[in-house]
Amino acid sequence: MSINSVSLKKTIAMLLVMTSLSCSSSNESVEELPYLTVKSVSSINLSASGGETIISVSSYPKAVAQSSTEWLTLKSTTQLDKLSSFVFVAKANESGARESIITIIAGEKKETITVSQAKNNQSESKPIDENQPAVKVAKELGLGWNLGNQLDAYVNDVADETSWGNGKATQETFNKVKNAGFTSVRIPITWLGKVSAAPGYTIDLAWLNRAKELVDYAENAGLKVIINIHHDGYRHVNEDGSVKCNWLDIVKASEDVITNNATKVQLKAMWTQIAEHFKDKGDFLIFEGLNEIHDGKWGMGSNTIDGGKQYAILNEWQQVFVDAVRATGGNNAARYLGISGYCTNPDLTMKFLKIPSDPAKDRLLVSVHYYDPATFALEDKFTEWGHTGAVGSKDVWGDEAHLNGLFAALRTTYVEKGIPVYIGEMGCVHRNNVRSELFRKYYLEYVCKAARTNGMAVFYWDNGSAGSGRECSGVINHATGDYVNNGKDIVNVMAKGYFTDDVSYTLATVYQNAP
Repeated sequence: MSINSVSLKKTIAMLLVMTSLSCSSSNESVEELPYLTVKSVSSINLSASGGETIISVSSYPKAVAQSSTEWLTLKSTTQLDKLSSFVFVAKANESGARESIITIIAGEKKETITVSQAKNNQSESKPIDENQPAVKVAKELGLGWNLGNQLDAYVNDVADETSWGNGKATQETFNKVKNAGFTSVRIPITWLGKVSAAPGYTIDLAWLNRAKELVDYAENAGLKVIINIHHDGYRHVNEDGSVKCNWLDIVKASEDVITNNATKVQLKAMWTQIAEHFKDKGDFLIFEGLNEIHDGKWGMGSNTIDGGKQYAILNEWQQVFVDAVRATGGNNAARYLGISGYCTNPDLTMKFLKIPSDPAKDRLLVSVHYYDPATFALEDKFTEWGHTGAVGSKDVWGDEAHLNGLFAALRTTYVEKGIPVYIGEMGCVHRNNVRSELFRKYYLEYVCKAARTNGMAVFYWDNGSAGSGRECSGVINHATGDYVNNGKDIVNVMAKGYFTDDVSYTLATVYQNAP
């Protein structure tokens, strides 16, 4: 073989390699289309004393964020792959209510978020006028207790009172709940497996009678009562993307009119039967139509990108609930009814809930839930809370200023316009050490005092668990009414926060006595 032929073959081989590499590089660098999705916003209503909001987005390319005003500034940015988190901090407000627009930009994509701040009238620290009608209603409910994981429990899609570990509640249970200092109870009820098929949707009479038995126990003890439809709307997205949802499926209903109509037919049938069964009960009994309806992602899922379809469907369902109850007559013609927004999130409720039309005047209440930050209150990922909590031991958001801003906004949006508000669920899990329990007590006292200050009722979530850590929120044994853990101390501190009328006892004094 000649030298020239060898060189030619080497040259051709090199060209082939270069071509191959060029093609490979081209195939591997397919251009990704720009996108920007807002995943979560911790708060859009900040208190006059200041506070912060955390915005998390997913984007390509990486996103940047900026505020339109000087009073709300970018404190920090955290970016990992295509996820970005922006922390904005607000200065104390020395003037009237104000707004700032946060702009998120990723390439050519842009999203805007409006953040408001309360005016500097210290409304979050001054007690509300308790002669206002909405405040009187809330004060009668007062400090409430949830009989959680009881009639709302279920196994294999069939409701069962004891399937989640609690013994059957008794008259003694409710007597001791009253003696502990609670003035109301919320009895969540799941109806899965207790309803016949279409078209009748007939509710099992034994289950209805057991619910009535518990309502009677509460009435005998002198307690106000709330009953509802609870886990029938549970929707969970698994890690593999699969979805488990019960019959109140907000996503399917928002995507298909036939599904939505069928759901409304069943909802009407069930509330008609429930209302008929309790129509002779007095004003001490309140019906709450639905509980924590969402797409499985707690307000940070498809509801943010579906153009408001799920919010609109939920508003339709609430109207069906009101119409069904009112149509049964008797005491139901003017019974107080609880209405909730998307996943009972306060921000989403204030922004998207449409109060149903009602032939009864001023007989609707708004229900929200409050577990902010859930990493402290529910999950025990953090052991401390508030302005005295140690860095690293508390979450980066959700302190007193956040709570004050949110409760003040609820007060302005509803209470001062004549619509009573109750926090249907709030709580904080039991800890296994003294210091963490101090912060737990501080959190619960602060929440209760803030609720009373802003003219709202508040209900502690008790699931009966006597353990410590994640989801362990038991303070009273459901079968006996006896305290569990250090339940007596917990109930006492909540009662102090809600019922103390001494003018020298304010949110400021609670704040000053933080651990």
